[in-house]
Amino acid sequence: MPSATGISNSKKRKVAKSAGAPSSKRRAVAEEDGFSETLSKVQELEDQIAESRKYFNNIATLLSMLNVSKSAKKPELAVAVSLCRVFSRLMAAGNLSESSRDAENEKIVVAWLKERCSEYQNALLSIIREADSTSQVTALTLSMRLVKETISHIAGAESSTWSGLFKDIIEALVEAQDGEEVRGEFVTKFMKQYEDVRYHTFAQIADYAAARRKTDIVEVLISLLSACDKAPASDHQIDVNSFFAPPDPNNKRLRTVHGHKRRAQDAWLAILRNALSPAQRKALLRIMVHTIEPWFTRPELLMDFLTDSYNEGGATSLLALSGLFYLIQEKNLDYPQFYAKLYSLLDADLLHSKHRSRFFRLLNTFLASTHLPATLVASFIKRLSRLALNAPPSAIVVIVPFMYNLFKSHPTCTFMMHREIRDKQFAAEIEREGFEDPFDPHEADPTRTNAIESSIWEIESLQSHYHPNVAAIAKIISEQFTKQAYNLEDFLDHTYQGMVQGELGTGEKPLRKVPVVEYQIPKRIFTDRLLQEDGGVDAGAGSFMRGLWDFS
Repeated sequence: MPSATGISNSKKRKVAKSAGAPSSKRRAVAEEDGFSETLSKVQELEDQIAESRKYFNNIATLLSMLNVSKSAKKPELAVAVSLCRVFSRLMAAGNLSESSRDAENEKIVVAWLKERCSEYQNALLSIIREADSTSQVTALTLSMRLVKETISHIAGAESSTWSGLFKDIIEALVEAQDGEEVRGEFVTKFMKQYEDVRYHTFAQIADYAAARRKTDIVEVLISLLSACDKAPASDHQIDVNSFFAPPDPNNKRLRTVHGHKRRAQDAWLAILRNALSPAQRKALLRIMVHTIEPWFTRPELLMDFLTDSYNEGGATSLLALSGLFYLIQEKNLDYPQFYAKLYSLLDADLLHSKHRSRFFRLLNTFLASTHLPATLVASFIKRLSRLALNAPPSAIVVIVPFMYNLFKSHPTCTFMMHREIRDKQFAAEIEREGFEDPFDPHEADPTRTNAIESSIWEIESLQSHYHPNVAAIAKIISEQFTKQAYNLEDFLDHTYQGMVQGELGTGEKPLRKVPVVEYQIPKRIFTDRLLQEDGGVDAGAGSFMRGLWDFS
C-alpha cells in the first residue's frame, strides 16, 4: 500500500541520517578528548626525557608530533612548548655542552641532541613565517627563550647565538606572512625592553638590508627601525641588568651609548642605500630630524641622501628641507646655492601642496637673518606675490602676513610697496602708457631677478578678491605698519573647510549678519512685460510661452 511504503521510506532515511557523520556537539567532544589525550601523551614523553637519558629518543617523537614537516600553518603548540622545556633543561644540565675530555659515545649523544635542537629551531622559524598570528607569537617567545638559555648555559655561545639563531629570527620576522602582530610583539616585548636585543637587532638589520632587498621587505625594515624613535642621551648609562641575556665581557661596544648609536647608524645607512620607492623616501624624510638623525654619530653621512632628495623637486624637496637645514645649522655643513634651490621650490604646486605649512615654517627660519641681501629677500617677496594671483584663499592668507614680516625685517625692500617718482615727465608717461614690470620670473638666480625694482601690484589686486577674508587681509599692505610682526601659526592651518564653516556660522566665529535671500517663489519665469517688449517674442509666441511656463 502507498501509505505503508511512505512510512517505511521515511524510517530508512532517519536510520541513514543517524548512521552518518556525527553531530557538531559530538565532534566537539571528540576533539576535546583527542586534545586531552595528546596533552597527556606529550607530558608523559617529556617526563620520561627528564627521568633518564635512555628516553632521549622521545625528542624525535615529539618533533614528529609538532607537525611542521607537513605544514607549518597548523602546528601543535603544546608540543612546541614541551620541546622548549625539554631543551632548556638539557642546556641547564650541560647535556648540549661538549668537552674534549668526554668519551666518544658522549660526543655522539651531544651531537645528536644539537641536531635535534637545530631541527626544533628551524621548525619554530617556519611557524613564525607561515602560521597564524597566535602561533607566530608563541613561536617567537619560544625562540627567544632558546636564545637566552643557549647564551646562559653554553659557554662561548654568546657570539654564535646572536649571529646565528637570533639572525634567523629577525629574518623570519621580516619575511613573515601577515606578520604585523608578531613584529609588534617583538618590538614591544623584546626590542624596546632589552638594550642588548635592540643592539643586535640593529646589527642584523644592517647586514640584511645590505643585500638590496625588495620594496616590501625594505618597508618592514623601516617600520622596525623607526619603532626605536628615542635615541639614548650621551650621558645615558647602559645597565647590564636590563640585558636579555648575559653579555660577553669582551664586547665593550655593547656597554656604551656610542656603540649602540653606531649600530643604528649602520642600519639606517644600509636602508637608505636601497632603491627606495617615492613613498618610502617621503616617509623617511618625515621622520629624519626627530627619529633618524639622533641615532647618527656622524650626521654628515646623511648629506648625500638629503641632497639627492632635495634635488628631486616637488614634495620630496620640501620634506628634505628640514633634515638639510639641521645639518647646515647644527653641523656647519655647506650646501652650495642653497637659496637658489630654495627659490626654485616656489612654484604653483607649492601653494596647493599638503606640505605648504611645513614649508612656510622653514622658509620663515631661512629668511629670518637680517644679514641677507635685500635683492635676495625681494625676489622671494615678488615670487610669492606673483604666485598669490592663482593661489587658493587658504594660501593667500598665509602669504600676506609672511610678506608683512619680511618687510619689517628688511626695511630696504619697502620700496616695492611705495616708490615716489620725482621726474614728472616720466610719471606722466607711466600714467599714459603704463609701466612694464622689470621683474624677470624666469631667472633662476634670486639675486638677479631685478625684483627690488618692481612692486607688489599683485597684492593690491587681491584687495578686490572675491573672498572677503582674503580682500581684508590683503589691505594690510596698504595700511600703516603699526604691528611689529604677525604670528604665522595663526594663519598656517587655514583650509577651505575652515573658511566655509566660518562663513556658515558653524566655526569659531558666529554669523554677524544674516544674508538677504529671496523668500517669494515666482510662479512664472517669463512675465507679461518681458513677452511684449520690442524685439522680443511675438504675441502668438508669447501666449504659447505663457501656457508652457505657467506653474500656477
